[in-house]
Amino acid sequence: MDKGLFGQALAKFASGLAVVGLLLFLPAGTMLWWRGWLLMAILFVPMFVAGLVMLANAPDLLRKRLDAREDEAEQRTVVALSAIMFVTSFVLAGLTFRFGWPALPAWASWVGAVAFLLAYALYAEVMRENAYLSRTIEVQEDQHVVDTGLYGIVRHPMYSATLLLFLSMPVVLGSPASVLVMLAYPLIISKRIRNEEQVLADGLKGYREYLQRVRWRLVPHVW
Repeated sequence: MDKGLFGQALAKFASGLAVVGLLLFLPAGTMLWWRGWLLMAILFVPMFVAGLVMLANAPDLLRKRLDAREDEAEQRTVVALSAIMFVTSFVLAGLTFRFGWPALPAWASWVGAVAFLLAYALYAEVMRENAYLSRTIEVQEDQHVVDTGLYGIVRHPMYSATLLLFLSMPVVLGSPASVLVMLAYPLIISKRIRNEEQVLADGLKGYREYLQRVRWRLVPHVW
């Protein structure tokens, strides 16, 4: 085991756990909020397990996923907008519980949790299919176009998975206001996708031909 990589991953996991917990429970004014704990469980338990699996079987992929430094100015804007969206959505969900604002029924939270876990499974399959999945937009050494499996259906199945992941989060939290905020995600990710495709088309052999073969970016027959 790479102890340095394990320490880096554990530190990032712990910081993410602390930040999300603060963003949820501080606005809620209490730790006694079952929807908040439900989201924490379905978000961080699979994440921890996936991290251990990657550490044991695909440490290079884990190292890439931990690197979030963007070189593209446009992508740094996308990251900033995404951060604002998440902070606003989580804080509004906590405030919804604290002040008794209109909320979704309890069953909607459980449906949202199922959708979230299904999206997590889809995300795991994408990582299995594509060993070049870094968190930044780049062309890696010896990279080739992946066009099989889910990549034969849509160009960006990872973003398809995150679309379902992120839109289900506010449903789990039961906050209509948070749902409205998260609806900004398709607009934000479309900006990232267009820039990513340009970078890959310019630097990755065969990617322009792949764009011609696979028409849909996120959702078949939609976009």
